[in-house]
Amino acid sequence: MREVMPELLRWWRAGATIGVSTVVATWRSAPRPAGASMLVGPGGEAVGSVSGGCVEGAVYELASGVVADGTPVLQRYGVSDDDAYSVGLTCGGILDVFVESVSQESFPELGEVADDVEAGRPVAVATVIEHPDPAWLGRRLVVRPEGSEAGDSGSLGSTRADDAVTDDVRGLLASGRTETLTYGPDGERRGEGLRVFVSSFAPRPRMLVFGAIDFAAAVAHQGSFLGYEVTVVDARPVFATTSRFPSADEVVVQWPHRYLEAERNAGRLDARTVICVLTHDPKFDVPVLEIALRLPEVAFIGAMGSRRTHEDRMARLREAGLTGAELDRLSSPIGLDLGARTPEETAVSIAAEIVALQWGGRGDRLAHREGPIHHHGTTPHESHGTAGATPTHAGGGAGT
Repeated sequence: MREVMPELLRWWRAGATIGVSTVVATWRSAPRPAGASMLVGPGGEAVGSVSGGCVEGAVYELASGVVADGTPVLQRYGVSDDDAYSVGLTCGGILDVFVESVSQESFPELGEVADDVEAGRPVAVATVIEHPDPAWLGRRLVVRPEGSEAGDSGSLGSTRADDAVTDDVRGLLASGRTETLTYGPDGERRGEGLRVFVSSFAPRPRMLVFGAIDFAAAVAHQGSFLGYEVTVVDARPVFATTSRFPSADEVVVQWPHRYLEAERNAGRLDARTVICVLTHDPKFDVPVLEIALRLPEVAFIGAMGSRRTHEDRMARLREAGLTGAELDRLSSPIGLDLGARTPEETAVSIAAEIVALQWGGRGDRLAHREGPIHHHGTTPHESHGTAGATPTHAGGGAGT
């Protein structure tokens, strides 16, 4: 939804009714994740994608019909039995698409949600996509973190359902996860009948790059490309300049360990945070790794250096009192073994390792593997499509 928000908001503010189709669950090799959206504008314009082209035509027609009669539809798409190139997914995947009409009348909170997204404030929209009573379809809850000044708004249909869903949505929002939840018809924890799609708009995950070297500029560029909010930190003001790191959102002149300690104490690190230590100088990287490896939850901790640098670093960290379990969280030398040489190639290898760990990939060549292309994260949900699943870390990056 985030990628189509500007067009959606423009039409909504103009008083138009827009057809909105959203992927709410995926299985097997579905080409787009849960949360991907396509709009049908007031002039018949198509914006966005739910399948990379496989079923866009059918979804477009369905959305046009929903705009005309106002009745939401949950539609499943898979491989067509007769002709895989007709209205099916030729990739072999399956996806559920929820199609609804959006206007100022049906979604009055959209403007406030868009303001939150633009400002980087966490907000989630929970929408009923399936229920025995058709009157529930399309009802929404807008959920914000507990204690938020704006508060929550909307209702799914009953206080019991609202309370149950709000509790679960806050958990998803804290980790930036988008997911479909299932309840009994009145929000019962056990049972089926009520399916709610939760679209989480959390602030961008953070990438902290320690060491203002040429490799850091390339890593910052890759991090920005992948959607991270990138901060480059170095204690040397002559190197830590915005002109050297145009892709970074922030360049900080500070000792790495002091900066990381302050961010930890301020609660600005979470389970999506990626930490790349590129200094390969023990006076910089050992103190910051002492803190990083003891953080309760971050997605990835990697450090650059040769095998000799790695062994020396590990010895120093052991002397500092780090346990074997803590050291196992470190990917060092950082990156996948791509044969990288230049800073740009090395940055690709580092980005590849981060992506592989997030989604459970092994870094093999797809041409030499059989089975599904897509992975569903390291914490998969077998019955529901997910997007933005929280990655867990496994140590041991190959040399770069």
